[in-house]
Amino acid sequence: MFDIVLFEPEIAPNAGNIIRLAANTGCGLHWVRPLGFRLSDRGLKRAGLDYHDAAGVTLHADWPSCMRHFAGRRIYALSTRARRAYSAAQFAAGDVFVFGPETRGLPEDILFSIPESMRLRLPMRPASRSVNLSNAVAVVVYEAWRQTGFAGGA
Repeated sequence: MFDIVLFEPEIAPNAGNIIRLAANTGCGLHWVRPLGFRLSDRGLKRAGLDYHDAAGVTLHADWPSCMRHFAGRRIYALSTRARRAYSAAQFAAGDVFVFGPETRGLPEDILFSIPESMRLRLPMRPASRSVNLSNAVAVVVYEAWRQTGFAGGA
């Protein structure tokens, strides 16, 4: 399947929604510290419902350790600063999708460490700033899963 990486996620309910998404789609879920919330946060638990155990979140101490974990894998960075639409990518099982924090997106050093062809964006109206993080993750994951024939789905 795919892996979702949240770099320094800030909003517990978004992270909880993504736990639920990962559990329902079979994606691995990875968070890079520091987190903007506590793992005991009520909003995290509420949004994730009873899917916390099914999703199995992996915590990474920092960006370099996360990247070592995914060595040799195709890594896509999602950003409003990317030029290529997510729908132009040809996804494959094993792809990794990296999303930045809700209030600032991926830092430039991380974004630009990923080749431009692997940086994707969700199209929006010109005056829009961004799409909610959990919604953006869902759009990308479901498109990638669709492209792979919803493998493992019912």
